[in-house]
Amino acid sequence: MTDLLAPAGASVRSAAVAPPTEGLLPHEFTLGDSVYAPQDDSFLLIEVMRAETDVIAGRRVLDLCCGSGVIGIAAACLGAREVVAFDINPEAVRSTAVNAADAGVVVDARRGSIDEALAAGPFDVVLSNPPYVPAPDGAAGVVTGGDMTATAWDAGTDGRSVLDPLCRAVPGLLAAEGVCLFVHSETSGVDRTLAMLRDGGIDAETVAHGHIPLGPVLRERAEWLSRRGLLPPAARSEMLAVVRGRR
Repeated sequence: MTDLLAPAGASVRSAAVAPPTEGLLPHEFTLGDSVYAPQDDSFLLIEVMRAETDVIAGRRVLDLCCGSGVIGIAAACLGAREVVAFDINPEAVRSTAVNAADAGVVVDARRGSIDEALAAGPFDVVLSNPPYVPAPDGAAGVVTGGDMTATAWDAGTDGRSVLDPLCRAVPGLLAAEGVCLFVHSETSGVDRTLAMLRDGGIDAETVAHGHIPLGPVLRERAEWLSRRGLLPPAARSEMLAVVRGRR
C-alpha cells in the first residue's frame, strides 16, 4: 500500500500510534513526507470520541484537516455510517486513504478545505484537529518551495486562521441535532471558539482538557507567545482542550 503515497517519488515514513488508541487503530500509520504524525491533540479528541460512541455510531461524519487520517479512521472504527475527510495537502489525502485501507475501514478522503466540506454537507458529526499554532511571521498555511509540512500547524499570528472560518461554518456543516468536536491549544483561544460557536446558535462547552510538554515548534516560539500573553512565562507545557458543540 505505501507506494500509493509516492506517485512523484515523495518519501514516506511510519509513525507509531499512542496507547489511547489501543484496541481501536493499527499500531503504526504510514505518512507522506509532509504529513504530521498523530500526536497528543488527536489522541485527546479520540478519547472523547470513545467515551461518547453514541455520538459517532451510525452517523455521517466529517474529518476536516484530516492529516494522517487518524481521527476519521477512529470514527469509522467506532461505527460511523460514512466518513468524509478533507485536507488541502494532497499527501495527507493519500496518507488517509492508505491508512484507512490498512485499518480495514472506508474513509472517503478528498482534497479540499471548508468550502468543499460545506458543499459535501450536511454532516451529523464534524471532527477537526485544525492548524492552530500562532506564527510570528503571520504564516497561515504558507507553502515554501512546495513543502506543505507547516500547513499542519501554522495558523496566523493568533492561531485562528482556520479556527475562525471553521467556527463560522459549523451551522452550515451540521445537520439538525448535529455535533462538532474540535481540539486545539490554549495558545489559540479556547474561549473564543466557545463564543463564536454560541454566536452561531451552537450550544458549546469544553468537554476535555489536558497538559502536554511543549513540542519543538512551541518551544521555539515560547518566548514570543509569552510576550503576547498566550503562554505563561517560562512555560514548559500547553493546555489542550476539546470543545463540543451541539445544534
